[in-house]
Amino acid sequence: MKKPKIRELKEAIRAIFTGPYTSKFPSEPAPAFPGYRGKGKFNEDICIGCTACAEVCPTKAIKVEDDVEASPPVRRITRHHDECIFCGSCHTYCTTDNGVELTTEYDLSCLDRKEARVSIEKELYLCEHCGGPITTKDHIRWLSRKLGAKRFSNPTLIVALQRELGVAADDSSPTQEKVGADRDDIMRLLCPTCRRQVVIREVWG
Repeated sequence: MKKPKIRELKEAIRAIFTGPYTSKFPSEPAPAFPGYRGKGKFNEDICIGCTACAEVCPTKAIKVEDDVEASPPVRRITRHHDECIFCGSCHTYCTTDNGVELTTEYDLSCLDRKEARVSIEKELYLCEHCGGPITTKDHIRWLSRKLGAKRFSNPTLIVALQRELGVAADDSSPTQEKVGADRDDIMRLLCPTCRRQVVIREVWG
């Protein structure tokens, strides 16, 4: 058997007095280094429910569900930590920059996968012609602030803002009995499909 090298012998002797270079986790906390990509969380005050995070998630770990039957209708966004690869795309491409944050928390072990889910709910605006979801109220508010005076070029933003200010009646009952969206639907909350029908009928008759 070969004799150990001097360097290895020095390390062995040093370890006798200093102990091994390991942490005592989980008996003692072992904080991660700054910038570590750990457990993601929704910032409820900043998140606008636009679903950009779900669209860019490579593993589809963020699920979106629009409950139009609820009162009021809501969009539920659920983050599945057991499917997340902690790439940070949800934070990087967040519309508001900080609607999703990555913490340095890494101890995510659990016995039930349901414990690895975090959800957030945002109230929805529904199309007043077909009854389908448009987007969340927080998203509309954010767009209005971002666009400033330019928001008055979009009927949906105008109507939403006027109703929030209480200067327009809330006539949100769907008009599905009509064959298609018509000219008298211009100043209503419409989804992109119904808005397109209105514009086409207005321009080409």
